[in-house]
Amino acid sequence: MDISRRDLLKTTATSGLIAAGIAASEGIFQPLLAQDAATADELLALAAPTATKKGEMLYRTLGRTGQQVSAIGLGGFHLGKIKEEQDSIKLIRTAIDRGINFMDNSWDYHNGRSERWMGKALKNGYRQKVFLMTKLDGRTKAAATMQIDESLKALQTDYIDLMQHHEILRFEDPDRIFATGGAMEAVIAAQKAGKVRYIGFTGHKNPLVHLQMLQVAAQNKFRFDTVQMPLNVMDAHFRSFEKQVLPVLVKNQIGTIGMKSMGDPYILRSNTVTPIECLHYSLNLPTSTVVTGIDSMQLLDQAFEAVRTFKPLTQAQVTALLNRTRTAAINGKYELYKTTSQFDSTAQNPAYLG
Repeated sequence: MDISRRDLLKTTATSGLIAAGIAASEGIFQPLLAQDAATADELLALAAPTATKKGEMLYRTLGRTGQQVSAIGLGGFHLGKIKEEQDSIKLIRTAIDRGINFMDNSWDYHNGRSERWMGKALKNGYRQKVFLMTKLDGRTKAAATMQIDESLKALQTDYIDLMQHHEILRFEDPDRIFATGGAMEAVIAAQKAGKVRYIGFTGHKNPLVHLQMLQVAAQNKFRFDTVQMPLNVMDAHFRSFEKQVLPVLVKNQIGTIGMKSMGDPYILRSNTVTPIECLHYSLNLPTSTVVTGIDSMQLLDQAFEAVRTFKPLTQAQVTALLNRTRTAAINGKYELYKTTSQFDSTAQNPAYLG
């Protein structure tokens, strides 16, 4: 993953405003209608993920970026839950040594502890081995600029491979981000300065908000490089990102980052599926990487076991998993990130938005 500053600046030619201006003029940002289920299903079937096996890990292409990322991403939030700094650093480096190169993080995780610990873990040559992603909460240019600079300092790096707008949960978030003096101005400025390579957004509340973000971006002649969202066996039944957003990302070749494969970890409490089945289901979708929370060597081993045993699921296997989880998935009982504010850090800390 080593990259020179010159190469870094070149990526702006294939990302963001330049590529999106062409894309928008060609009319390729055309969200599929929700009721067009047959078209969406056919599109997803054609987009079965292809992967390259190296050592213990599978690697997939991150949308139009051309970057090869591990099919499993290391979740930053859980790294900050570990009691001892050295244990977190050891876990991060072990994951990298075994082949995980996609690092997830956020400016706000544990008041910056997750980024600080990851920054220490990425010293001594480890930074060059990974694709580093973090997120910012700011909706204004000032707040976003401050958070970008703080993330760079905490992560002890001079550039972030992927910067994502965090927690796009509200219908007004896209308008705030793309407004004059909004956060997108700060991210674009950071990209032009070589501090950021690619740009994406995340959210876990409502697929319609994701579609709104994509629509506002297209109106502003901008193409996101990535989108992160919940993709799991229960999402398929309730306010489904898989059904409503994923086909749009596939159609537009936007890198898909799956998260909450086990519902943090409420889906497992339904006693309908195993952790390995959860990971297999998410890996079976056209995801570039599936970010999963890992805060112990045991869970790291579990993630690699899921990769080792993964084979593309047959339609019968997918149907069986969905039938098994359908009743439990009703009303989002096990997807609390959709139905409550329990996982909404920006709702609990509105000052983060700026």
